[in-house]
Amino acid sequence: MVCLMDRDPWKLSQSGRKKQDYGPRVNFRKQKLKVAGFQGLPSFSQEVVRRMGLCPGLEGFQPVEQCNLDYSPERGSAIDPHLDDAWLWGERLVSLNLLSPTVMSMSREAPGTLLLSSAPPTSPKDSMDSVITPGRSVLCRDVEVAIPVPRCSLLVLTGAARHQWTHAIHRRHITARRVCATFRELSAEFQPGGRQQDLGHELLQISCSFQGRPV
Repeated sequence: MVCLMDRDPWKLSQSGRKKQDYGPRVNFRKQKLKVAGFQGLPSFSQEVVRRMGLCPGLEGFQPVEQCNLDYSPERGSAIDPHLDDAWLWGERLVSLNLLSPTVMSMSREAPGTLLLSSAPPTSPKDSMDSVITPGRSVLCRDVEVAIPVPRCSLLVLTGAARHQWTHAIHRRHITARRVCATFRELSAEFQPGGRQQDLGHELLQISCSFQGRPV
């Protein structure tokens, strides 16, 4: 899949990344988008999208945007903590991690505290050997959750992980070339019954043609 991506040019992006975008041009600040130039998702993603829909929790997933990011330790690639837009993009963010493993770091800038406790035992033996320790409260802003992301794995952000916890990739967690393909679905505003359902229908029709080139 990466060999097929490499047939098209990569554009330099922020923080040492390169990117390829397959989707409408969007001004998130003004909440405006342009369909012109969008030809759909790439042909090599058609089977990937089909198989995604077979995964529990991804039933009915219809992406209208695919963003490929190329990370390299030589370029010091990283991505700062952020929340993805919720005006255009929907509930589920799906990322396919290719070439090398990494770690996604989740954090939450919010008042109050979180109660931390030991991880539950994973086997009966661990349960017998473990010592139950009381939880402890820590400030939300002092907590960072490190999520291992293996090579060729699929990561789905939804619910609180999508809307309340920022996600990031630190430079120290890029040890070899890493390519990530992130797929985004439409928000309720662009779904049937939403205020911009007609535009959403048009975007879906284009994306499902699988004839796209990077915009």
